Amino acid sequence: MHRFSFVFVCTFFYALLILTSVPGAQTSDSEMEHARKLHKSVPLIDGHNDYPIRVREQVAGDLSKLDITQSQPNLMTDFTRLRAGGVGGQFWSVFVPASMQGKEAVRATIEQIDTVYRMAERWTDALEISLTADDVERTFSKGMIASLIGMEGGHSIDSSLGTLRMFHRLGARYMTLTHGRNTPWADSSTDEPEHGGLTKFGEAVVREMNWLGMLVDLSHVSPDTMKDALRVTTAPVIFSHSSARALCDVPRNVPDDVLKLLPENGGVVMVTFVPGFLSEEVAGHDQARNAEEARLKSKYPHSQASVDRGLTNWDQTNPAPRATVAQIADHVDHIRSIAGIDHIGIGSDFDGINAVPQGMEDVSKFPVLTAELIRRDYSDEDIKKILGLNVLRAMRQTEARSAELRRKRLPSAATIEELDGYERPLRLVIP
Repeated sequence: MHRFSFVFVCTFFYALLILTSVPGAQTSDSEMEHARKLHKSVPLIDGHNDYPIRVREQVAGDLSKLDITQSQPNLMTDFTRLRAGGVGGQFWSVFVPASMQGKEAVRATIEQIDTVYRMAERWTDALEISLTADDVERTFSKGMIASLIGMEGGHSIDSSLGTLRMFHRLGARYMTLTHGRNTPWADSSTDEPEHGGLTKFGEAVVREMNWLGMLVDLSHVSPDTMKDALRVTTAPVIFSHSSARALCDVPRNVPDDVLKLLPENGGVVMVTFVPGFLSEEVAGHDQARNAEEARLKSKYPHSQASVDRGLTNWDQTNPAPRATVAQIADHVDHIRSIAGIDHIGIGSDFDGINAVPQGMEDVSKFPVLTAELIRRDYSDEDIKKILGLNVLRAMRQTEARSAELRRKRLPSAATIEELDGYERPLRLVIP
């Protein structure tokens, strides 16, 4: 053999060996088939999908104009891809932005819940509203997708336990205590600390959620709020769409000292697919882009067109890096090493993100992650826990705790005015 050819062949096979040894580098047909079988055996429960806010923002709530029985190239979600992804249970986020406050936020959240009910009424062969863990399993056994409702942000209750209770009656089964801003009773991870975690009323919110049987969601909240909630709650918490801070140091992720508290609590971190929460490189790029946007807004305070042009130029010279499926699995690995296998789930944030990890472009791709876990020698039983059994267990424990508490006391009459001395903003009422 010619010396050049010999070197080339050796180099090729060495590169092939390296490529196939990298987790997530490639997935075999048998691994994908294995993954799909696992998805048929237990419901994959995704903790967070933002399709309802896309309907609100893009088509003013008209489902016929974003009909997910049809292919939706501008969305990450439709029924063909949900079925290909083996999704068995979906927490639909009924998010409204934290810029909405008071009665406006309450009304908008009710309208978002109405969207989820209209989805189930419109697509009766695919979706069924599910309120309990038993409902999820029953719906899954019929080959349908269990539709669950998750509230993303405590601002939606307008600091009222009565409003919280009514949202539970409307079907909400988790509430994220904050979104991007503090509430009057809890600190957010992406706002300046104001309360040092939960106020006394914030603690009352957590206790009332336990009484209701509503999962306390700690995505978006500050580490102090996480710890306060874990101290107060008597039922498992969830993180509906967060990852591990040790691997990607952004405020939205869960620190190791909090992960260590989960075994005693029974909580579940539903690993998210947000690229900037998975990859330090992506997070750094995002921070640089945000800084450039802030600079442009300062330079052109009255010209959004100039800001947009500047950002387009910046994007062309600073191409965004990509997160990977392997990095999602890295976060699963890390949470397993700190909290244990019983405390991991999946919370994609599909249709709430503008970028996706390479290989995880939409809801059809969930089996790709499952196959990656198979490659990493996770057992079938452990993978089933991650797909949905951990969340079902947390739901059942929360439901059982609710039943105990309801036997002991009536609904709380606590108010934020009484517990925190809070004075509500004066609102003009025109008769």
